[in-house]
Amino acid sequence: MPEKRDEIRDLNSIPVGSLGLIPLESCRELGAKVNDYLVKWRREREHQHKDSLPFDGYERDSYILKSKTPRFGTGEGKGVIDESIRGYDLFFLVDVCNYSLTYKLRGQINHMSPDDHYQDLKRLIAAVGGKARRITVIMPFLYESRQHKRTSRESLDCALALHELCNMGVDNIITFDAHDPRVQNAIPLNGFETVQPTYQFIKGLAKNVPDIKFDAASLMCISPDEGAMSRAIYMANILGIEMGTFYKRRDFTRVVDGRNPIVAHEFLGSSVEGKDMLVLDDMISSGESVLEVAAALKERKANRIFILTTFGLFTNGLEQFDKAYEDGIIYRVLTTNLVYQTPELLEREWYINCDMSKYIAYIIDTLNHDASISDLLNPTDRIQRLLASRENAEQ
Repeated sequence: MPEKRDEIRDLNSIPVGSLGLIPLESCRELGAKVNDYLVKWRREREHQHKDSLPFDGYERDSYILKSKTPRFGTGEGKGVIDESIRGYDLFFLVDVCNYSLTYKLRGQINHMSPDDHYQDLKRLIAAVGGKARRITVIMPFLYESRQHKRTSRESLDCALALHELCNMGVDNIITFDAHDPRVQNAIPLNGFETVQPTYQFIKGLAKNVPDIKFDAASLMCISPDEGAMSRAIYMANILGIEMGTFYKRRDFTRVVDGRNPIVAHEFLGSSVEGKDMLVLDDMISSGESVLEVAAALKERKANRIFILTTFGLFTNGLEQFDKAYEDGIIYRVLTTNLVYQTPELLEREWYINCDMSKYIAYIIDTLNHDASISDLLNPTDRIQRLLASRENAEQ
């Protein structure tokens, strides 16, 4: 496969500090996979200065530091780091959407909310006590990113959270597919990166759907609304295919569940008849919107419909997706492992999981050497190599 070419990146600069990973409980599984890649690469990397003092502790059996966030009977908590972190280059990983975790509140079982996860992150950062060389927070689903702008007299939660983290000493924040990347304007003097999993989506399609054709005659990109157009435009340009978009007609006279209900999805674009569809969005929340778009495309005689979203939240369960699959409305759904996935989801025939652990490990390894991650943020070359490799294999 083409990614083998840069399996071990050529990183010769001196590390910022000893590498330390602190995955919160919400991100333990993803953090363990990232750690395995880092251990493997650093053992295999040829380095003439490996035994010098700046590289002390460069090769270790694990880069995960022992930490915990216990709670008292009242529901109050604290953050504890059980190892020295003085001079470390720390990377915190947190999944604020992991609702599977629980804690006891006066004997009652509480499922952890995004607020609970965010508070635990702050507790562990506070436990560092300013002794680390640098702190980077990797928060795949950006906390409160859906509350990114003010339309009435309301709070700007995401901007407040970013300010709070930076005031606590966080140097860099890395997130994936932020709902609106302009939220980074809240912290213009700090590092903020929002990463797209475009390469992993194309790789997942190529691996799991052997008969898919990445050409304009067979494939088309669809944006389910105006907010997702930039993702669809990038995918369409990089694959050399056409793009279409839907826009939502809403009833602004009513508010249902905190939003104006959608009246209809109107389509703008060329004919979709007989083509496979790639419907791109940042998240599946309830799933109603993307399924309505898929049904509208089927009415226009589209062929197979693939739904590609970074975060599969499935807040209303999987039953409606099961029915859509049985009815032939959708063919496959691709999401990443950046947020919690239920065992039931992973077993679904219509589901394709795109693993992001290697990508995160690349970012951490490169940043620890204070090297550029530009090639990781722009996957154009890797995508072209993947498509060329696939085309050569077919010939």
